[in-house]
Amino acid sequence: MAIHRLSAIELAQAIRTQRLSSLEAVEACLEQIARLDPQLKAFITLAPQARAAARSADQAVQRDQPLGCLHGVPIAIKDLTATAGLRTTYGSLLYRDHVPAQDDLCVARLRAAGAIILGKTSTPEFGMGTGTHNLILGTTLNPHDLTKTCGDSSGGAAVAVASGMAYLAQGTDMGGSVRTPASFCGLVGLRPSLGRIPRWPKPLPWESLVTDGVMARTVEDAALMLAAMAGVDYRDPMAIATPTWPLPTFSLDGGAQTRLGYSLDLGVTPIETEVAEVFEQAIAAIARVCPHSRPAAIDCSGAKFAFETLRGAIVLHNYQDLLQNHGDQLTETVRWEIEQGRGVTAADYLTAEAQRGQILHNFLAFFEQHDFLLTPSASVLPFPITQSAVLKINDTALGNIVDYLAITYTLSLTGLPVVSMPCGWTRSGLPVGIQIVGPPQAETQLLQFAFFLQERLGFRHRWPALSQ
Repeated sequence: MAIHRLSAIELAQAIRTQRLSSLEAVEACLEQIARLDPQLKAFITLAPQARAAARSADQAVQRDQPLGCLHGVPIAIKDLTATAGLRTTYGSLLYRDHVPAQDDLCVARLRAAGAIILGKTSTPEFGMGTGTHNLILGTTLNPHDLTKTCGDSSGGAAVAVASGMAYLAQGTDMGGSVRTPASFCGLVGLRPSLGRIPRWPKPLPWESLVTDGVMARTVEDAALMLAAMAGVDYRDPMAIATPTWPLPTFSLDGGAQTRLGYSLDLGVTPIETEVAEVFEQAIAAIARVCPHSRPAAIDCSGAKFAFETLRGAIVLHNYQDLLQNHGDQLTETVRWEIEQGRGVTAADYLTAEAQRGQILHNFLAFFEQHDFLLTPSASVLPFPITQSAVLKINDTALGNIVDYLAITYTLSLTGLPVVSMPCGWTRSGLPVGIQIVGPPQAETQLLQFAFFLQERLGFRHRWPALSQ
């Protein structure tokens, strides 16, 4: 097997036992990047120190030094996340030369676990917009169909992992920014429980919509990366107060007894016909191995108002100075996104929080009788890169450019752990993802069940033809 096609777990073990070197793995990824990225455009910046870091990692193995769980494994970091000494542009020309002095917390933890950072993956300007496009790099393409989008806003991260340019990638997720690209590119995309991966520095310490997340080709690899980033840090007041998150034991036991509920649309969005067909086929396959599967209805009333109100207020607070001082240099989409927070009153904000709280309580009532909830990971298939926004699904018009994310942002409101994984493919060869939602802080059980589906039903990554 080509080195770049190994799983992260396989590679980490091979490096520990000196069957492979970290430098060989880095070279394999750089070869894939040189071959594919001029067309795919996953990376905004490559790390010039990656080879040197790999040599140091190999020396640590030879000296029998203590090794972290990702020791020597090449990974990618989303370009919204600060990396000390490595250009971080946020997808904006305003920051084209910005080099942070300090890592964001998740990056510091990944480095401490021994990961080798290959570079920074593309994102729309400040993570806002439909698809992954910015004025620094251009448009990032879906490796399964170069005419289609890879999703937003962790699109570069998804493309890098799906095509073998990195073994793992860090992303961020507010309304679906890990799960949508994972669905569009046929990957495992994990949005953990709110606070499982603490975030620091953080402009609004009690902000509770955004999480760091994971892009991986297998469930086990996603768990490995989560273990490296998880653990309490009290600089983030939302952090879960446990010192570590131990790696689960994976087996095929117990899946048949799992109590499942499933919903095509959560009552919040239309779903594209072909997505619905693949999802329903996946549910039928799941029901054959998990006989305790039933349709579910959870009241998600108010999700649109709650998410758009909270998101609008957060985005306005974080970017209003940028709009005031450099508005003429921002994309039209970014200006529109920032302006959505204007006019949000304290009463609006508190109403949104109350509606959000009721939605969470409705989910908690569901989990009294069920182990997991299943929904599609995206309301649409990967759409043409020439399409600037999704404003209609089937024959139903949407209200704005954010509405097509309702199937993911409704779950963001709950703070519950969610994993997206491939569940099928369209006749034209596009991947479709399924979201699995777990009870509070149940990443262990969630990933164990996802592993069960991966192994029993083949819900897993497929290599794009161009990566063969």
